[in-house]
Amino acid sequence: MKNIILASASPRRADLLRQIGLDFEVMVSDVREDEIKEKDPSRLVERLALLKAQAVASARHDGIVIAADTVVCVDGELLGKPADEREAWEMLRMLSGRSHQVMTAVAVIIQPNLQTLCHVETTKVFMRPISEEEILWYLNSGEPYDKAGGYGIQGKAAVFVEKVEGCYFNVVGLPLAALWRLLAKVGDK
Repeated sequence: MKNIILASASPRRADLLRQIGLDFEVMVSDVREDEIKEKDPSRLVERLALLKAQAVASARHDGIVIAADTVVCVDGELLGKPADEREAWEMLRMLSGRSHQVMTAVAVIIQPNLQTLCHVETTKVFMRPISEEEILWYLNSGEPYDKAGGYGIQGKAAVFVEKVEGCYFNVVGLPLAALWRLLAKVGDK
């Protein structure tokens, strides 16, 4: 089996790879996400995931590189990671009592021939109405600041989620079934 390199600093993505029994090493890319401009959320996550995978693959000439990028989209507006408490508050108010889409692109590059596979997964998440007191409680938990859309479904924000249509793991940050299908094309799991 080829070495697997996760091109992500996300502890959630690492946990998900461990959950499905993959051994891997982490090598974070130097891609500056804020410098990539793209209005279409699907194209944005695909481009970012590919850039991250390519950056790590250019530094490593063996193994399978896995990269991902996740965005939250509501009414055509992209919600990345909140920069501060005010931005996290605004995001949670925007998501309260409605649905939104979570898109994650997974890019896989197989060394040494640089075969590249990519998939974009979309999941619809329905939030119940969230009170101002609940938002303050959640902000004080410290959870929202490193997550697209300002919430983590796998943490305390689970109490805000009424329903998920699609892949739950996509909302966490790595659509496992889609990744497994990509790896099956490589024949290395």
